[in-house]
Amino acid sequence: MRLGRIPALCKDAGRAMPIQWFPGHMAAARKKAGETLAAADVVVEVVDARIPEASTNPMIHQLRRHRQRPCLKILNKSDLADPDATAAWLAHYSAQPDVHAVALSCKKPADVARVRGLAAKLAPYRTGPGKPLRLIIMGIPNVGKSTLMNALLKRRVAKVGDEPAVTKTQQRLDLDDDTVLIDTPGMMWPKIQYDLDGYMLAASHAIGRNAVIDEEVAAQLGALLLARYPQRVAERYRLDKLSPDALATLDGEGLVEAVARRRGFVVRGGGIDLEKAALTLLQDYRDGALGRISLETPETRAAMIARAAEEKAAREAAAAEGAAALAAGLASPDPD
Repeated sequence: MRLGRIPALCKDAGRAMPIQWFPGHMAAARKKAGETLAAADVVVEVVDARIPEASTNPMIHQLRRHRQRPCLKILNKSDLADPDATAAWLAHYSAQPDVHAVALSCKKPADVARVRGLAAKLAPYRTGPGKPLRLIIMGIPNVGKSTLMNALLKRRVAKVGDEPAVTKTQQRLDLDDDTVLIDTPGMMWPKIQYDLDGYMLAASHAIGRNAVIDEEVAAQLGALLLARYPQRVAERYRLDKLSPDALATLDGEGLVEAVARRRGFVVRGGGIDLEKAALTLLQDYRDGALGRISLETPETRAAMIARAAEEKAAREAAAAEGAAALAAGLASPDPD
């Protein structure tokens, strides 16, 4: 496992549009969640353990801090995530004020059974008659909020689907005599700040397919996998037959092409079917067929943010230099 290296976006990423996805109903969901949060005791925030910070909605952080509510941060799908990376994220989040982080799988009853007790520790004043613990479940689309809700209640009350943004309205239900659950729609934020976050979210299926191009997302995912789990990728797609030099120089787009060739994905006329290969790579990652994968760690995220800041500073400096040169040129006397 190599988790320290941050791969650049693929060679054609400059022509790819940054991914943004903010369906109209999410603005209303944010407003409603802010109002409901005033009557909640603990925010149960569900994120994807494979991309914990990329799948953390900054608006949720702002809302709960404004209301001064503690947070039980659930790193769901931990059975699909790299355990070493997950351990680093748990330490990272639990060091934050008013946050307790836990890694679990919302599909495992034993894991879900821990949630109520963990949340209760964050609001010890909500005990006794007439003081039910009020939990509001929040998170971005498709991270497992509805699965958690159903598992807690031990019955199907929230619609679960493989497409993001299935839940569109709030639900308030009694878990028992002492606990109230409030399920909220998945909420994205209006602008994804870092391009790589958009690709990681799309690869993990937190963003609808109508907002992305599968081949581009798969290429970015491929670049991350080659940088951090090259051996697993080589074994899964029989790339170990390539020479070490060829494997070392393979990029994300090259991986998608290699998957197409190895799997025999062709289109009429003999060309390779890149779309089918892209969907295969994405589905293998989502299903855990590549093993337990994490696309980010606290270390790699800090490096990504630092690199983004450097690139922004370089762009601003170049723009300022160009403006100064233009101003100097306009100020120069006409030799004629």
